[in-house]
Amino acid sequence: MGNTEFKLKHVAFIMDGNGRWAKRRGLPRHLGHKAGCDRIIDIYEECLAQDIKAMSLYAFSTENWNRPQDEIDHLFNYLDIFFKKEIKRIIKDGSRVIVSGDISRLPKKTQKTINDAIERTKDCKNFCFNICLNYGGKAEIVRAASLFAQEVKEGKHQPNDLTEEMFENYLYTKGLPPVDLLIRTSGELRTSNYLPWQLAYAEFIFTKTPWPDFTKEEFRKCIDEYYSRNRRFGTVNDQEE
Repeated sequence: MGNTEFKLKHVAFIMDGNGRWAKRRGLPRHLGHKAGCDRIIDIYEECLAQDIKAMSLYAFSTENWNRPQDEIDHLFNYLDIFFKKEIKRIIKDGSRVIVSGDISRLPKKTQKTINDAIERTKDCKNFCFNICLNYGGKAEIVRAASLFAQEVKEGKHQPNDLTEEMFENYLYTKGLPPVDLLIRTSGELRTSNYLPWQLAYAEFIFTKTPWPDFTKEEFRKCIDEYYSRNRRFGTVNDQEE
């Protein structure tokens, strides 16, 4: 597998291409999202098989509210179905569900489904299933800064107390390892305001495969690619001439 010095612990996905996948098949866009939700469990299973400790999924961004309401409604309905169908398996695997993002704007039904999954898995330790809903990276950093500022106002900290390690405790991903590998499907070459803090030293892989067609086999190829890379973190190592 190549250099395993930097064990892959946290993989993040931008699950792109659902709508285009459906359009190419003459289907309504929302059926692409259904196919995308069906793909999640396959990739989750492969994460467990590869002994990865966390996965983050960009399910709905703060910008996605600009999409047609019918598409948005179907997307949240498919998320409800996914968790109701898979929650027992997730619990059996010892996987904890967390959410990154402000879910207060989501439909009440979806909020209930998500909060139920969080509550039922809160003591699970084997794996972390992080779903990013109504998430924006810049908004997350502003939120974290505001939380720290409030604690300064309350006298709990001084402004100069803040360190990078301390700041991470105010992020949605508190307690998770940094992202080691970002995979974006469907050919776009950008991160789209996704986990900017957590991706600081991540390896990026962009594949032209749309998310509904992203198989375990292709995921394994991405993992092999990750381990073939020379991760330096600002230093010089023996692989350099």
